Amino acid sequence: MALESPREAAPKKAATEERQPPSAPHWATLPIILIGTFVITLDVFIVNVAIPATQQDLHASQSAVEFIVAGYALAYAAGLVTGGRLGDLYGRRRLFLIGVALFTLSSAWAGFAPSASQLVAARIAQGLASALMGPQVLAIIGVAYDGPARVRAFNAFGLTMGLAGVFGQLIGGVLIHADIAGLGWRTCFLVNVPVGIAALVLAPRVVPESRAQGRARLDPLGMVLISAGLVAVVLPLAEGQQEGWPLWTWLSLAAAPVLLVVFAVQQRRLAAAGRSPLVDPALFRQRSFTFGVSTAVVYYSGMASFFLVLALYLQQGLGLTALESGLVFLPLGVGFLTVSLSARRIAAALGRQTLAVGALVLTAGLAALFAAAQHIGTDGAVGWLVPGLTVGGAGMAMVMAPLASIALAGTDPRYAGAASGVLSTASQVGGAVGVALVGVVFYHVLGQGTGTSAYADAFTASLYLLAPLALAVAAFVQFIPGPKAASSA
Repeated sequence: MALESPREAAPKKAATEERQPPSAPHWATLPIILIGTFVITLDVFIVNVAIPATQQDLHASQSAVEFIVAGYALAYAAGLVTGGRLGDLYGRRRLFLIGVALFTLSSAWAGFAPSASQLVAARIAQGLASALMGPQVLAIIGVAYDGPARVRAFNAFGLTMGLAGVFGQLIGGVLIHADIAGLGWRTCFLVNVPVGIAALVLAPRVVPESRAQGRARLDPLGMVLISAGLVAVVLPLAEGQQEGWPLWTWLSLAAAPVLLVVFAVQQRRLAAAGRSPLVDPALFRQRSFTFGVSTAVVYYSGMASFFLVLALYLQQGLGLTALESGLVFLPLGVGFLTVSLSARRIAAALGRQTLAVGALVLTAGLAALFAAAQHIGTDGAVGWLVPGLTVGGAGMAMVMAPLASIALAGTDPRYAGAASGVLSTASQVGGAVGVALVGVVFYHVLGQGTGTSAYADAFTASLYLLAPLALAVAAFVQFIPGPKAASSA
C-alpha cells in the first residue's frame, strides 16, 4: 500500500483540494494523530499524582509546585489559537510534527529535571509544544475525513480525550508504584518520550499534509493580543486561590476583557480590509460554532473542577494513595468507555440532543455521588462511590464524544486550524474558570471543618455547583441548530 498522501503528490493543487472531499486517508492516520491528543490530555492530569513525590525529591516550594501544574495549562491555553492558525498557514502535518518533536524533548527535560525551576521551565515548554500540536488534530480530521468517516473520527477524538482524563490518575499511580529503574515520579513525564518518537517516525508517512488556500499571512499583533488576553484570564484563575487573591490577580482579570475586546476589534478591521485575521469573525456567524464553543466552556468548567475536587477528597480526605485513588476512578472509566463504544449509534438517533441527554445523565451521577459521600462519612467505604462514578462516566461520554463534531460541523476548511484552536482554547479557559470557582467553594467549606468530614462536606458543597453547570450544558445545546437549520444558515 502506498503511504504517500495525494496532497503530498500534488502540492500545487492545495487550493482545489481544500474545496473537494479528500480521498480516503491511510488507516493509521487517525491513531497517529490521536496520540497527540492523548499525551496532551494525560499531562494535564498525571502531574497531580506526581506532585507529592516531586516536591519531596526536588525540595520544591509551594509556588514552584503551583507553577509545575499551572505553567503547562497557561502556556497551552495562551498558544492554542496561534498554533491553530500556524497550521492553517504553514501546513497542519508540519506543525503537528514540530509540536510532537518539541513535546518529546520537553518531556525528557521534565523527566530528568535536576531542580524545581527547571521542571517549571520544562512544563511551560510542554504547554507551548502542546499548543502547536493540539489544534492540528481536529483540523486534520476536519479536512482529511468526510461524511460518516468524519463523525467517527470526531467521536474517536472525544473518546481519546476522555480516556486520557479518566485514566490519567490511574496511569500515574501505576507508574509511580512500579518505580521503573528507580525513576519514580519522573516516569510520569518520560513515558511521553517513546510515544513521541513513534509518532515522529510514522506521521510523515501516513498523515496527509493540508493548509489553507490562498496567500494568507500571519497576524503578529493578533497573536500578541490574544496570548496576552488569555494569560490575563488564566494566570490569576490558576494562582489566585492559592495566593489569597492578591491585588495583581484582580488587575489581571480587569485587563483581560480589555485586551480581548481590542483583539476582536482588530480582527474585524483586518477582515473588513480583506487581510488575514488570526481568527476570522466569519467563524462566529455560524450558530453551531458559536454555541458549540459556549457549550464547551460550560462543560469543561465543570469537568476540570470535578476531577480536582474528587482527587483531593480521595487522597487528602480519605487518605488513599495515588494508586488507590486511581483505582477508584476505574468505574468512571468503565462507564465512559462502555457508552463511548455506542456513541455513534446514540448520536445518530438523538443528534445534538445527545449532549443534552448526556448532561442529564451526568447530573444524575453527581447526585448519586452526593448521596454516597454521606455514607462514606460514616463508614469509610469508598464502594459507595461506584454507582455515581459509573453513571457520571456514561454522561461524560455522551457529551465529549460528539461535542467537537457538532461544534465544528460546517466550518470552512480554510479556517480549520483556527476554529480548532478556538474550540480547544474555550475548553482550557472553561477549565480554569471552573477550577477557580469550585475551588473557592471547596476550600471555603474545608476551612470550616476538620478531618475526613470536612473533606466530605467540601466535596458535596462542590457538587452543588457542578450539577447546575451540567444542567446548563443541556440548556446551551438547545441553541445549537440541527443539521437542516445549519445547512441552510
